[in-house]
Amino acid sequence: MADPNLYTYASPLKGYEGLEPLPDERAEDGKSYVNPPIEKKSEAYNSFVAPITNGIRGGFDVHVYFLQSDKEEYEVPELRIYRVWDRPIGPHPLAMFEVNIFTPAEQFGAFIPWLVINRGPLSALIHPNTDDELRDHTQRATWMGQPLPVSTKMFKKTAETL
Repeated sequence: MADPNLYTYASPLKGYEGLEPLPDERAEDGKSYVNPPIEKKSEAYNSFVAPITNGIRGGFDVHVYFLQSDKEEYEVPELRIYRVWDRPIGPHPLAMFEVNIFTPAEQFGAFIPWLVINRGPLSALIHPNTDDELRDHTQRATWMGQPLPVSTKMFKKTAETL
């Protein structure tokens, strides 16, 4: 896995400096705070934040893994899907298919909850697309189901240039 100590991280509060603090008033649930509505939604609803790409590759890849002996068919609504591989390919340890996600609110917001409910026993690797594939497939990756060992050999060149 990419060593997180090799990287720097922006503060999660960057861009919110100097704003009024949230009120101490509790919401109806009695646990959360009232968060006043804003005039305009963040641009993050329309495009992925840097350094995630918003180009032809899409902002996120979702790799859904299955056993080669599994004969079920899987349907993924309204998204770009690549070839279904019946064997391990690239860094991926099992047969899989890949889905690209291009928009944060519509596609990511719709597909990830759909996948949570409909993936059954399958494992899925969700990773952003940036210019650092090693980090994208390791430190920045999120798993649904059982995490699987991803081979990072093909990303060694990227790691050596850190």
